[in-house]
Amino acid sequence: MVLLSLAIGFLLAQGDRSLPKVRDFSWKNKQVGARDTAFVLTFSRPMDRASVEANLHVEPPLPGKISWSGRRLVYTSIAPPQYDRTYTISLQQAREKLGSDKQGNAIAPFVSQFSTPDRAFVYTGTEAAEKGRLILYNLTRQQKIILTPENLVVKDYRIYPAGDRILFSASEWSKYQPGLYEQSLYAVTTGRSSDPAQKPGSIQQILGNQDYENLKFDLSGDGKAIAIQRAKRGNAEDIGLWVVRSSTSPVPQRLLSRPAGEFAIAPDSATFANPQADGIAILSLTPNVKPLEFIPSFRRVFSFTPDGRESAMLKYNSDFTQSIFLVTNQGLQKELIRTAGEFLNCQFDPRNPQLYCLLTRRKPGKEFSEQLTLEAINLHTFAVKALLVLPDQVETKMSLSPDGLELLLDRLVVKKSEPVAGDLRTEGGSAIASSTLILLNLKNAPTSNNSPLPQELPVKGFRPRWLP
Repeated sequence: MVLLSLAIGFLLAQGDRSLPKVRDFSWKNKQVGARDTAFVLTFSRPMDRASVEANLHVEPPLPGKISWSGRRLVYTSIAPPQYDRTYTISLQQAREKLGSDKQGNAIAPFVSQFSTPDRAFVYTGTEAAEKGRLILYNLTRQQKIILTPENLVVKDYRIYPAGDRILFSASEWSKYQPGLYEQSLYAVTTGRSSDPAQKPGSIQQILGNQDYENLKFDLSGDGKAIAIQRAKRGNAEDIGLWVVRSSTSPVPQRLLSRPAGEFAIAPDSATFANPQADGIAILSLTPNVKPLEFIPSFRRVFSFTPDGRESAMLKYNSDFTQSIFLVTNQGLQKELIRTAGEFLNCQFDPRNPQLYCLLTRRKPGKEFSEQLTLEAINLHTFAVKALLVLPDQVETKMSLSPDGLELLLDRLVVKKSEPVAGDLRTEGGSAIASSTLILLNLKNAPTSNNSPLPQELPVKGFRPRWLP
C-alpha cells in the first residue's frame, strides 16, 4: 500500500506528460467554397500562440488572419480559396503554454486536408436539343449535364448559394413569343449536394402565372428570399415588386405598388436597391417597412462587394456620358470610369481590390461606331486597364468565377431575318443564330502588362454563370 501511494505521488509530481494535440479541425475532409471564410482549430491544452502561428502552414497558400479565443484558433481567409484544389494544413513544433513565460511539450504533429469544388458553370443552350435549356458544364471534368426539359425555354436564372439548386423562369415553347409573359418560376437541382440521393434535373415549381405575369426577379445571397416584379393580368397599371420567402410554401407578399427597375438584393439578404427616376432607394425586403435610405443621382447598382460595404453604381451625366461610381455605406462616392458609350455590367473581384467592367467605347473617326471592351479598375490607384476588345458583340453577358481567377463571356450572333417560331431571342427581340462561350484566365491580370488570351470553350450557349 505504501509503495502504491509513493508511485501515485511520483506520477502526480511529474505531471501529465502526454503531448498537446489538435482536438478538432472544423474543415477536416470537407468541401469548402468562396462563402466559407474561416476555419477553427481547437487544441487539447493552452498553447503558446506565437509558436503556433509561426508553424501553421496551408498548402497551396491561403492568405489569412489569425485570432484566438482560449484554446481555439480562428483562421479567417482574406481571399477565397482556389477552386479545383485539395489543401493541406499542417502544424508541427508548436508548444504548449505552461505559465506566463514558460513553454511545455511540442504538439503532436498534425496534418489534415480540405478541398474546393470543381470549376463549373451553368448556361442556356442554343444548339439543337439543348436550345433554351439550362446546362451544367463541369470545366474540371469536361462533363455536360442538361438540367431542364426540352418543353421549357429558360428566360433567366439565379443560382442558390450552395450551388445545389438553380432558380429559373421559363415558359412553354408554344407560349414563347414577343409580348407574351407566360413564364413561371421553378427550381432545379444540380446534383452538387452532400445528399448522394439528390440527382441533377429534379424540378419544382415555385410560382405560377395564373393571375400575374412574372417579369424580372432576383435571389437573396442566403437563398431564402426571392424578389420578383409582377404585373396583374388584364390591368397593366397594377405592377409591382413582390417577395417570396420560402420555396416550400411560396406565398408572395407585395413590397411595392409601383414599377421597379433593375433592382438588386443586397448581400445582407434583408434589403434591396430599387432604381427610381432620381436615384436609388434602399428598401427592406420586409413588407410595410419605410424606406431605409435614398442615394440621389444614380440609376442602377451593378455590383456589391461580398460584405456589402461598397457598391458599383451607374450614373448618367449631363454631357450624355455614363460613369461608374464606387459608393460606400459611409456615404463616400468616387468616380471610377466614364464612357461616351454604355456600361453593360460591372463585378467586384473577390481576390483583389479591383472592379471589372464590360462597356462600349466610341471608335475614333467621323462615323458613329462603338466597340465593346472589358476593362479593369484598380481600386487603390484608380488606374484603368483595358483587357479585351470584343468585336460585333450583341447583349454580351459576363460572369466572374467565385475565386476571381477566371471570367466567362458569351459571344452571340443574331440572324439577319425576322424571328420565327422555335428561334431563341435576345432581350432586344432578335433571333439568335449561334453563341459561343469565351473563358479568360485572370490569375495574372492585376500585375501583368499583357492582356489575357481568350479561350473559346467547346460548348454552344449564352448567359453563363459560375456555380458558387
